[in-house]
Amino acid sequence: MVKAGLVLEGGATRGVFTAGVLDYLMEKDMYFKYVVGVSAGACNAVDYISKQRGRTKQCMIIEEKENRYVDIKKAVKTGSLYDMDMIFDKYPNEIYPFDYDTCFASKIDWEVVVTNCETGKAEYLTEREDRQRLMQICRASSSLPLISPVVEVDEVPYLDGGLSDSVPISHALRRGYKKCVVILTRRKGYRKEHSKKLEKLYIAALGKYPKLVNSMIHRPEVYNKQMELIERLENEGKIFVLRPSIEEVSKTEQNVEVLTEFYQHGYDTMKEQYVAMLEYLVK
Repeated sequence: MVKAGLVLEGGATRGVFTAGVLDYLMEKDMYFKYVVGVSAGACNAVDYISKQRGRTKQCMIIEEKENRYVDIKKAVKTGSLYDMDMIFDKYPNEIYPFDYDTCFASKIDWEVVVTNCETGKAEYLTEREDRQRLMQICRASSSLPLISPVVEVDEVPYLDGGLSDSVPISHALRRGYKKCVVILTRRKGYRKEHSKKLEKLYIAALGKYPKLVNSMIHRPEVYNKQMELIERLENEGKIFVLRPSIEEVSKTEQNVEVLTEFYQHGYDTMKEQYVAMLEYLVK
């Protein structure tokens, strides 16, 4: 196990790129001492910690219609575009079994990022005993505002971790991991733009959580500063970054061929960069 940090960005189905990266690392039996994941990155993280190569790919690239997690008809009834019960209950406990025992026994120091709706701030949660709580934490980290309901963990309301800390590189460095590998799901140079329309929707839908709404409104500014920091640290050789070099998939993409190509791009990118990453880690 290498004494370094692994930071995983979210991005819904763009996370299939990260799945490809991690599958290659698992083939090489390459594990990091610390892993922190956000949203889809959280789902990738726990599959990496449980050493289940290929599981995230299975969960994201669904050929059987009855097992798909995007259902417009159900969305009208449940208020969620994604079938979260399918993703965080049926998948891990029935369809694509999650290895809880290996995850809980892991010596990896790991955290999942969530956003506290009451404070609007990021929190970094973990779980090593309770199966239901683990999946509830991952569910909270992956619950996008406007298309997924608020999720409670320990009676605290949470939403997507990316609202407050999209790429927790600063957190990883504060934890003392001076060497970090960051997996992004957007191409280099991407920046978020502020949207007045979204701002109005946030206020209308989540106005009962004013601090959360404030974080959401300022998310583009915070995210763009994170990208500037990451690119600066990367240029200085202080962190190692992997990111797509082809057009990203949509965060609601369901086409099997498109998703498979993006997964393979992640796998191939890690394969191409593996020696360079090792050289960075042993410097």
